[in-house]
Amino acid sequence: MPHNMTRRGLTMAALAATGAAALPRTGQAQAIEQLQLFVPAAPGGGWDQTARTVEAVLRANNQIKTAQVTNVPGAGGVVGLPQFLNQWRGRQNALMVGGMVMVGAIIANKAPVKLTSTQPVARLTGEFEVLVVPPDSPFKTAGDFVNALKADPAKVPVAGGSAGGTDHIMLGMIGKAVGVSANRLSYVAFAGGGPAQAALLGGHVAAGISGWGEFSEQVKAGKLRALAISADARQPGIDIPTLKEQGIDVELFNWRGVFAPPGVNAAGRDAMVALMETMTKSAAWQEECKKRDWTSIPIFGDAYAKYVENETTRIEAILKDLGLAS
Repeated sequence: MPHNMTRRGLTMAALAATGAAALPRTGQAQAIEQLQLFVPAAPGGGWDQTARTVEAVLRANNQIKTAQVTNVPGAGGVVGLPQFLNQWRGRQNALMVGGMVMVGAIIANKAPVKLTSTQPVARLTGEFEVLVVPPDSPFKTAGDFVNALKADPAKVPVAGGSAGGTDHIMLGMIGKAVGVSANRLSYVAFAGGGPAQAALLGGHVAAGISGWGEFSEQVKAGKLRALAISADARQPGIDIPTLKEQGIDVELFNWRGVFAPPGVNAAGRDAMVALMETMTKSAAWQEECKKRDWTSIPIFGDAYAKYVENETTRIEAILKDLGLAS
């Protein structure tokens, strides 16, 4: 999907794909006894938030009885993915949370495992990135940040998620847009949103990049100051200018979804697809997305598998262009 697609375009595309990818609603007559959620990242980050929200909504909807969340952090999901592919193989009641970050990390880390080895179940949400600074930062606008970057990138360390992930890609895209080469940028990778926030609040970095959902509460509380979001246009209820309107031609969209392990039979996968279809249509899920500033963009099953394939190709090209992959 082109990174310049509008939120409306994404929603329309998602609706169209949802209709095309509708699968039988198997396995929904009774609540699943226990759903096992695998999160290949540290607690507190975007994937962990997604897993905990999925668990809460499924419980509220009486779609599951209990759930267990397993966190295996490291390298943008590359540490956890082999465990999910091997040790979780064939588990009919298991889902892994992942997304664009993992696609990039697999490429950047030259990992021997592939996300396409899983069984993609559903893309759930997307969000735009936000560029933030501590409240006392001399940077008042994205222009100020860019000017400092041009003057000496080494003096502008930027905190974000794992190397090769969405946050890293966004910094690379900003650098490219303003004429600062990727190999001169100072990017400080963290395993989750919590440590990145601590580095920002402790003054150890000049700025931070993450999904809006991870930094929104700190921004609203005045603990961090937002300079720009990576959307195509101003977002409802978010009084932050876009990078584009500040003269920086960058637009980026982060997505998250769930995957079944390999070895699950077709009926098992279809049951998980149906579980997610029902969840994403529920009022409880829509309310959580609204509360967390997530855009609900569900696609399911085969359509999602094709999307993951296309994203892998697109992100590999971006990373190579930015010098983040060979």
